[in-house]
Amino acid sequence: MVPPPGRRAPVKASRFPKKARFRIPEFDVKAFLDSTGLGRKVVRYEMEETVFSQGEPAQSVLYIQEGGVKLTVVNETGKEGVVAVLGPGDFLGEGCLAGQTVYMATAKTIAPTAVLVIEKKEMIRVLHGEHEFSDRFITYMLTRNIRAEENLIDQLFNSSEKRLARALLLLARYGVSGEPQKVVVKVSQEMLAEMIGTTRPRVNFFMNKFRKLGFIRYNGEIHVDNSLLSVVLHE
Repeated sequence: MVPPPGRRAPVKASRFPKKARFRIPEFDVKAFLDSTGLGRKVVRYEMEETVFSQGEPAQSVLYIQEGGVKLTVVNETGKEGVVAVLGPGDFLGEGCLAGQTVYMATAKTIAPTAVLVIEKKEMIRVLHGEHEFSDRFITYMLTRNIRAEENLIDQLFNSSEKRLARALLLLARYGVSGEPQKVVVKVSQEMLAEMIGTTRPRVNFFMNKFRKLGFIRYNGEIHVDNSLLSVVLHE
């Protein structure tokens, strides 16, 4: 039916979702590395074993299959600091791909851990030859850089309570693609204190506070509820 002169035909509104959700397709890095012939060397470590030490020749990239690793740096005066805690799905030692000749930190396991060890030249070959994996690896590295910047901002401007809440959420894998673990790998209050730049008594105070509020619970393992986000988002 043609509308009368001077009137416009009604336009049907498009049904767009209020917020589009874009998800990166699932990508099994281990399976892909296996298919390229890289994922055949698996090394298993017990808790508190050294994977590599600061100053050792950097010749391999490692991919964590299970468990967890903390990276620590010691300065010239002997003071040690925790710079990162990595878990399943994370790479470490990737600095050798950018020309680092020695590891800049010490990697020590915080739980029984299994890693894939990939020689530098083999990793470079796959990055050049397998574009899908290369794209995923670049995305991973950019995400790591963003997180490092966020950690610095967090350290400079946020309270120790917020820093602790954010550290627990990151350890529980919130914000990482896939389902969050909600269970923090075994990490001591001393390690948490080193990670966020405060004292153990302060960490203990806030951990008890979070537990009373129902944000976390622990009985050997720390279980993190997503309500802990309220501490990070609260102004």
